[in-house]
Amino acid sequence: MQVTDKAGTIRPGEEIDPGRVKTFLHENINGLKGNIVITQFPGGFSNLTYLIDIGGKKMVLRRPPIGAMVKAGHDMGREYRVLKALYPVFPYCPEPLAYTDDTSIIGAPFFVMEKLSGIILRKDMPKGLCFSRDQAENLCRALTNLLADLHAIDIKKAGLD
Repeated sequence: MQVTDKAGTIRPGEEIDPGRVKTFLHENINGLKGNIVITQFPGGFSNLTYLIDIGGKKMVLRRPPIGAMVKAGHDMGREYRVLKALYPVFPYCPEPLAYTDDTSIIGAPFFVMEKLSGIILRKDMPKGLCFSRDQAENLCRALTNLLADLHAIDIKKAGLD
């Protein structure tokens, strides 16, 4: 049973240059060794999301969709800055690793963050995944508590004001 999103073949027209990405990552993230493999996550409704694997270190690259016209809705710099501010104070946030607005690398600004594993719950549950009433209640309670923790963060202290 596959309940997590699995990265696969990159959709035509959404390819990114592995050599340029690898050079950028080596210049901005210490300790990377090995070949680069880039695959793409199929789900989501907004930004394009890729799985980057360099020598077994897995990271996620996010970029705006090809031809995005609504820049405010796809502001990679803002998304990176928010994650950078949240990461030290919110343990469920992926670590942001690198950002660039240099469009010569892949044709758009992008950022790279650590890959966290988990199930993304969407409108339709993954096949084979079902919750009992008690499990669903616990999941909803945990989500509510997590949202309360997120909203309890001191935005000034975190640098989010």
